[in-house]
Amino acid sequence: MTATLHIDEISTDDFLALARTGSEPVPIEQGPAWDPYDEAVEGREHWRRLVIKAGADAVAVVSLSAYEGRGFRYLWARHGPVWLTEQTPERERMVRAALIAYLRKEAPWAAFVRLHAKHPASDLHELLQTVTYDHTVILDLTKSEDDILASFSKRGRYKTRRTLKDEAMTVTEESNCTPEEFEELYAIYRETAERDGFGIFPASVYLEMLESLGEHVRLWVARRHDTGADGDLLPGRAVSWVLSTVYDNAGCDTYAAGNMEARNTNAAIRLKWEIITALKAEGITQYDLMGVGSDRAPTLMGVREFKQQFGEIVYVDPAWDVALKPLRYRMLGWALRAKRALRR
Repeated sequence: MTATLHIDEISTDDFLALARTGSEPVPIEQGPAWDPYDEAVEGREHWRRLVIKAGADAVAVVSLSAYEGRGFRYLWARHGPVWLTEQTPERERMVRAALIAYLRKEAPWAAFVRLHAKHPASDLHELLQTVTYDHTVILDLTKSEDDILASFSKRGRYKTRRTLKDEAMTVTEESNCTPEEFEELYAIYRETAERDGFGIFPASVYLEMLESLGEHVRLWVARRHDTGADGDLLPGRAVSWVLSTVYDNAGCDTYAAGNMEARNTNAAIRLKWEIITALKAEGITQYDLMGVGSDRAPTLMGVREFKQQFGEIVYVDPAWDVALKPLRYRMLGWALRAKRALRR
């Protein structure tokens, strides 16, 4: 690529028209469906949609949201840019250089921009906060159910068939649950976080997602039922749940939790099967299990073996920080490292 890149703000309609010419589904976080969620969460708002061009040809598009941390602000292109041409190291470098120049002028308040890139480079930094991943499992839902099951590992097929025979377990969609009903599920999430050693948001964040994303978010719950004296199943207790997003014919795990009873009964396996078959029936073409452990994401090693039961692990672009104010960014890094050291 030899042409000088330039960047323009574009409308949502133009953004989608370009983004959908790419080879992959548009990530929900890059689409307009995500905007109401950004608006609902304190300290976040959608900022702009941009097109990066070489002459008259669009190279990539990107949607950016503004985030406010404790004492600093930054921009995040979750699962962006969306590439419209071959994603070479040189093109990535040129796009970042153009973005840096644009953002320093148009967003002088931003300390850094967080975006995704395939190729490591000297201007890409490990994230100051949060977890990224560079490997996942993506299921092809255009296959028949038999072929999908056949693509599972031997152990995954065995567990799936076994849990489907468990008549004491049901899976239902409960996307319209009330805050009071969600308390049962949030208690399971707290148990999961304490067991596996990760942090979680207040329950309001997940409820805001359910409300603001509308038809693009689904909550699936696995329940275990005792049998009454008449032989009928009694109302079930939640043991595991998954919150999925669905956009541009693609689904994705977003949050998931399971208690010890779920682990002992393979409820998470049953949940995955019920989700993918339900979405397949609706015409959804792929389902992303959203991240497995790797050298870049060691904190996700605990779910790598579980998710590998459903298919082959594939590479995806991880997130990186790109400093817009290098000195300010270094100071933030020092402050955060000092804070973590004090906690330890």
